[in-house]
Order: sequence, then structure tokens, then C-alpha cells
Amino acid sequence: MEGENILDTPTSRPARPHFSSGPTAKPPGWSPDKLNTDGLGRSHRSAHNKARLAHCIAQMRELLDLPDSHRIGIVPGSDTGAFEMAMWTMLGQRPVTVMAWESFGKGWVTDAVKQLKLEPTVMEADYGALPDLHAVDWSNDVTFTWNGTTSGVRVPDGDWIPENREGLSFADATSTVFAHRLPWDKIDVATFSWQKVLGGEAAHGVLILGPRAVERLESYTPDRPLPKLFRLTKDGKLIEGIFTGATINTPSMLAVEDAIVALDWAKSIGGLDGMIDRAKANAAAVDALVQGRSWLHHLCEDPAIRSRTGVCLTINGADRDRITAMTKLLEAEGVAYDLGSYRDAPPGLRIWCGATVETSDIEALGPWLDYALEKTA
Repeated sequence: MEGENILDTPTSRPARPHFSSGPTAKPPGWSPDKLNTDGLGRSHRSAHNKARLAHCIAQMRELLDLPDSHRIGIVPGSDTGAFEMAMWTMLGQRPVTVMAWESFGKGWVTDAVKQLKLEPTVMEADYGALPDLHAVDWSNDVTFTWNGTTSGVRVPDGDWIPENREGLSFADATSTVFAHRLPWDKIDVATFSWQKVLGGEAAHGVLILGPRAVERLESYTPDRPLPKLFRLTKDGKLIEGIFTGATINTPSMLAVEDAIVALDWAKSIGGLDGMIDRAKANAAAVDALVQGRSWLHHLCEDPAIRSRTGVCLTINGADRDRITAMTKLLEAEGVAYDLGSYRDAPPGLRIWCGATVETSDIEALGPWLDYALEKTA
């Protein structure tokens, strides 16, 4: 803390220095021997592996409190693949609004403008802020990131999404699910990946479709070629097998089993409520670090829209070179990995606060931030 002889190496260390915002820390107590390997070396279409995929889907549904009205499927390409699949297959029937306040939302703007050539309405805000949510025209389809992984900003709730909307809501929710209780009646399409709040492995995405999204898929054929990996319908009907374990392409059963281990852990700590409580405690621990240091600040100044998973911080007078020097020092000391802000975001630190991180490790990180700041002065 300020006033201490912070040039001395701190004596307390985070037990697990994994603060990366994706892939994130594995669940506490994780080890490779917990993975069920019976399905390795077998076809993903075998009865055994289809059952394991279906089991993974059922566990996600249970933990998310996902209503029966919404389908959930495992798709290729992580969250990016899942969201682009939704954009390519459903956008174009009606006008589109694309909202962006961080790097990935800006990526969806690029897709809509340059790749899909939709001529969308673009609503943007600087890092750390939101556009005017109440100015959204819901006669349009609307895409947005529920929680901006690279800006530390989230929408406060689903109240700004009307129940009688004409367009579809497309929520990139990869840093939101399992850390928030989502209003599924307000969400027509949601995507995420296991590598965020679950601490799972990368490569696979999860696509959630509400009934209005299914209706769009079965009634609208976009005027663009669709690669095989994006095709969700056949002969005008949804391919239901995708949402029961018959994946579009070959999944990694090792990654699937890893996700099942993470879901089992989540259930053991109280399910969704337990996950939310842990994320809240971790975010509060980072806030305490900020409150105790005059040189450290939240990139998002408004607590009502501040992320409780990817928490983004700025440092007085520190440019990207100094931030890089700090993060390298912390990594070399083995106390904090991958703390730097996203490459397109303002220079600063980003501390993952999802449920797989231990609050005590965040608390132990504080003196090391002081130490790294002084050592790189």
C-alpha cells in the first residue's frame, strides 16, 4: 500500500497466478486425471460420445437456468465462430443495428459493414462507456456484447430490450454467462465459449437460440453463400441434431470432457448462484485494490455498468511500454500471468475475476502491483 517500503519484495504470493481473460484459470482443484478419457480415439458420432456431448449440453442448460424454449448447441470456432454463425445465417432480412464499445463489438461492426455489406446503423462508444441504450431502434435486429471483455463495460440489465421487439437481439455473452443471471426472454441469440467463466479449453463455441431465432432461420434464406460450418438448417428446417449432441464438425472430446469437469465443479459450489457470488467477491477485491491506490483506476468509471469478470484498469502516467514492463516483471516473479490490457484497448491492466479465480489470490496481488510500479519507474 502507499507509504510502505514497497521496494522490498512482497512476502505473500497468489497461490495461482492465472489472471488471464481467456483462456482463464482452471477451476480450483482441477487436474488432468479428472478427465473422462473413455471416448478418446472414438468417433464423435459413436453412441458413447454423442451421449457425452448431450450430457454437456444438459449440464449447461441446468446451470444457466435456460428455459425449454431455448436450444443450446456446441459449434466450431469458439465464441467468435458461434457469433459469426448467427450473423451470417440470420442477418439481412430486416435493418440491422450493430453496437460496439470494445474490441469484439467493433469486430462485429467490421463483419456487418465490410463482409456482409448490410449498411447497418452503428452505435459506438469509447472504451469505458456505453452508447445510449434507450436510443436503440428495436424494429432492427441488434447485435451487442453483453459484457465487453476488453473494455470492462457491461450492459446493466435487460430492461432496455423490449419484450415486444420486432427485431432479434444477438448477445455476445462470452464473459457474462455463469457470472450473471440473464433474462432469457430478452435474448433471441446468445453465444459464449468454455474458455471464459468456466475456465474450459478453447476452440469450441456455444450457440443458444430462442424461438424467434429458430423462426428466422426456418423462414429466411440469406442472399450469401454459407460455408458448411455455418449451416444450421436443411430443407428449410432447423438441424435439431446440432442441439442434441450431433455437432457440425468433429469436436475435441478432450475439450468436451474438460468442460464437463468445469460444469461439475460449478454445480458443486452452488450452481449459478455460487458462480455469481464468487465473481462478485473477486470484482469487489479488485475494487478494494483500486480504492487503496491513488495511481490505479477503473477504465469504466460507472459501477452500474462495470464488468465483474474482465475488470480493466488504468495507471496514472503509464504508457504501453511501462505496462508491458510491469506485466513481464510480474510474470517473471511467477505471481501474475497475462495481466496486460487487450492490444486494441487503452494501455492498462486487465484482471479476470470470474468464478474460477480465488479471491485470496486477487488480494495477494495488490502488493505486487505496488512493487512492479516502483521497479519500472
